[in-house]
This record gives sequence, structure tokens and C-alpha cells, in this order.
Amino acid sequence: MKKRILAFLIITVLLGILAACGTTNGVSTNNSDGGKRELVMATSADFPPFEYVDTVKSEEIIGFDVDLVNKIGKKLNYEIKVKDMDFNGLIPALQANKVDFVMSGMAPTPERKKNVDFTDSYYTSNLLMIVDKKSKIKSFKDIKGKKVGVQVGSIQEAKAKELQKTVKFHLENRDRLPDLVQELSSGRMNAVIMEGVVSKGYLKTNKNLTTISIPNGETSGTAIAFPKGSKLTKKFNAELDKMKENGELDKLIVKWFGGQKSNE
Repeated sequence: MKKRILAFLIITVLLGILAACGTTNGVSTNNSDGGKRELVMATSADFPPFEYVDTVKSEEIIGFDVDLVNKIGKKLNYEIKVKDMDFNGLIPALQANKVDFVMSGMAPTPERKKNVDFTDSYYTSNLLMIVDKKSKIKSFKDIKGKKVGVQVGSIQEAKAKELQKTVKFHLENRDRLPDLVQELSSGRMNAVIMEGVVSKGYLKTNKNLTTISIPNGETSGTAIAFPKGSKLTKKFNAELDKMKENGELDKLIVKWFGGQKSNE
């Protein structure tokens, strides 16, 4: 009996050691059969066409970012697992080693760069406002005293706070873009600030909405975020450069954005 107990304990310890060797800081190592490693990508899947769920077809997260990272993963021999969460929780999840990288149409702002490393930008789109077609808001100045919505922790929120210095309006935020669009459609908000290319998806399904330009709506583009000092940043950058040069990135842009390769 004692020998059996000892053998059981030894096997348990060995299994624990093998399990611990399976992953390091959230990045899976090669499988014993030589299979691909796994990387967990955090995203906020409410940002079409970058990442979203077409519930009519399936519950799978699809979009430009998903296609792009899967191509990079294949080139680097990684399987990509996509994890959906609120946008304002993406970088905290990365810092806590709960995920391996963040890809969510995210702009590499100076504030974010203090906490994570970014690849080079792979797509650029301007910011604008969406409003109800029947509203009296016909230009940016017309939002004076109105309620304007933005996504929590987004570059749009930072831009809105900057714009409040020129025109006084009430700023409200929500975790998800669909919630903002619903608030706008129901009249509980007067405008929502979002990326131009993203607004197109919401305008297709909400015929009552239209867009208005905002001052200094240019952005620094979108990039992939990795933990500080991650070796993956350089590897992903190298593959992005290759895809820019050989036309693969342009093909994905045409697929998801209709060929618009730069600012809206």
C-alpha cells in the first residue's frame, strides 16, 4: 500500500511539472507532437469591420484584425485564440499576463505606450460623429449643451475631452459601441464619436443615422499591443512589413474596407 501511495505521489508531481512547462507567461510552448503553439489575443468584438460577431451566421468573432493576425500566426507557427472582453479591460488583461497580446483597432497613444509596446501601425482611419438624420445637429458646433457618447478607455474618449475645451457638451461613456448606438437611436444621446470606417457598419443597420466630421479627427492609426519587452513585437512587425510589401495587407484592406487604405 505504501509503495502504491508513493508511486501515485510521484506521478502527480511529474504531471504537475509537465503542465507547468506547457506555458510560460501566457505563451504556449510547442506541443510534444511538434504542433503549433498558441497565443491568446484579447479584443473587444464590437468594432466592425475590425472585429465583431455576425450573429446571423455564427457566434464566431470575425473581421479584419482576425484575418490579419491569423495570417501572421500561420507564418510564425502560432495558433491564435481570440478572447472577447470590454475595451477598457484589454490593456489591464495584458499587463496581468492573462492574454498574450491585444488587437482591437487600438491606437498606439503616448499614454498607452507607457504600459505596453506596440507594433507599427497597420491601418489608419479618422474619427467622426454619428447623429440622427432628423436632429438639428448639422455641424460639430451644434453639439453645444448636448449629450455625446464614447466608448470607455478609447481614443474617442480622449478626443471628446479635448473637444470639450472648444465646445461645451455633456460627455457620457459606455463599455460597448452597440450600447452607444442604441442610446443614440432611442434619443437618450445626441451624438456618438467613433472611427469613420467603423461607423459604416452601424449606419448600414441604422438607416436613421448619418455622420458629421469633427475638428482634428486624424488618428495615429491602429497597432498590435504586446507586454513591455516582448520579443513578439519585433517578430510581428517583421511579418507586417512583409505583408505591406508583398500586397497581402492591401488585399485584406480591400476585403474588409472596400479598398480604403488610408484616412477616411
